[in-house]
Amino acid sequence: MEFYSTAELELVLRRSAMLMDMKVNSAGFAEVAGRSRGTPRIANRLLRRVRDWALVHGVDQIDARTAGAALDMYEVDARGLDRLDRSVLRALVTKFNGGPVGLSTLAIAVGEEPETVETVAEPYLVREGLLGRTPRGRVATRAAWEHLGLEMPEHVAAGLPENMFSGPGTNTSGGGEA
Repeated sequence: MEFYSTAELELVLRRSAMLMDMKVNSAGFAEVAGRSRGTPRIANRLLRRVRDWALVHGVDQIDARTAGAALDMYEVDARGLDRLDRSVLRALVTKFNGGPVGLSTLAIAVGEEPETVETVAEPYLVREGLLGRTPRGRVATRAAWEHLGLEMPEHVAAGLPENMFSGPGTNTSGGGEA
């Protein structure tokens, strides 16, 4: 699957905004596009959410600050992660010390079906270098810890596979089904 660039998503959003009769400046389009995971469907969904927020708050022209405030309210962070994504990462680092942990165990920890975690959250987290899949289970990368504002313990960093985006070694702690 090919993902769209921010510039390509901005073109999609400009057309959608025109169809919805929305006034959005370039910075507003960039803000929404930047949080859209490279996917037009998500970009359009976020644009509708921004529109709804703007209507409720009486905002006529959507700029980066307005779009950012709306998306923050809907719990979509600047990197495009939503509540489920952050729940998966938070559980992985706080409950399972960064992993490895099996999909089923991780899904139970966040109160979701394994299929939802695997098909909705995991692909984007892997693509963004926040989560890795190993034969022993899912592991949080250093970038995941940093994104959550947490410091990765050295013993955890020492256990990450070298090719796992940003850490040395092979993780031997934890366990669970892959």
